[in-house]
Amino acid sequence: MYKSIIRPFLFKLDPEKAHHLTFSVLKKLGFLSKYFLAKPVEDKRLEREVFGLKFKNPVGLAAGLDKDAVAFKELSDLGFGFIEIGTLTPKAQPGNDKKRLFRLVEDSGIINRMGFNNGGVDAAVERLKKNKNVLIGGNIGKNKVTPNEEAVNDYKICFGKLFDYVDYFVVNVSSPNTPNLRALQDKEPLTKLLGELQRMNLEKPKQKPILLKIAPDLTEEQLLDIIDIVKDTKIAGVIATNTTLSREGLRSENKKETGGLSGKPLAKRSTEVIRFLSEKSGKAFPIIGVGGIHTAEDALEKLEAGASLVQLYTGFIYEGPQLIREINQALLSPRKSNS
Repeated sequence: MYKSIIRPFLFKLDPEKAHHLTFSVLKKLGFLSKYFLAKPVEDKRLEREVFGLKFKNPVGLAAGLDKDAVAFKELSDLGFGFIEIGTLTPKAQPGNDKKRLFRLVEDSGIINRMGFNNGGVDAAVERLKKNKNVLIGGNIGKNKVTPNEEAVNDYKICFGKLFDYVDYFVVNVSSPNTPNLRALQDKEPLTKLLGELQRMNLEKPKQKPILLKIAPDLTEEQLLDIIDIVKDTKIAGVIATNTTLSREGLRSENKKETGGLSGKPLAKRSTEVIRFLSEKSGKAFPIIGVGGIHTAEDALEKLEAGASLVQLYTGFIYEGPQLIREINQALLSPRKSNS
């Protein structure tokens, strides 16, 4: 139903308008939406324990779709094992000027330059207070007007305010849509930032896992630095990867739009990053694999490359909730031998 009726209708609309309409309908339908779209797979064999948390299945929703924690319950009802909200910043901000979201249909991709548009961490916390049983990741960033030298404070504010309402944290320093944000991925500022958050974490009676979301455009040398930073700061793991600035091999007319590219064109590179981190670190930490998952096979490739969990974003928009079901069904099916 999604690909034959709903998607053709939504794809006639401006992408951002389609997003808001979808959320409005999801909120109205509530838990009934799963019966219209794709009934979730419920099976104990899908459960995963990763960085001390129990996930009902390993397929999550990546940050960026439910930035403000508006529809985490309804999205969870579609079958996701966990929902990552954000990126949230201390103060509300409108993000970049519209138009800022572009479908690349010929490439099964999306370019966005949203710019951390969100209603601020306090508003999200009020909605998260109503959460009963959805496993939530809190993706945090800095406000656009905050200079990099003061960025640590923004992350600390979000960390402190969200701490009681999320199950894990994601430090986003890899979005290409906030000026100079990716400079925080350099070894020195990143070690300082993660170290400060870990200090706050250790002051709590019970710690929360902190993960780092990285760009797919990092060099091998930079990825080796990431492995060192994870080891030095003792954070829980890495999310690989965010959107890319690369435009290699694209066919769509709007391929020259500025912003981060997600979807199928990112699949190969994100898997390469996952495999590199997993092998070079000796599987020293968990990795959440995200980027270009449009089929069950795409998800299995990420898991075989070293990911413990996977997340959907663009693939969910193109393929619909059925994709969550197909991945979980594939995980329950015995793999065929190539021999």
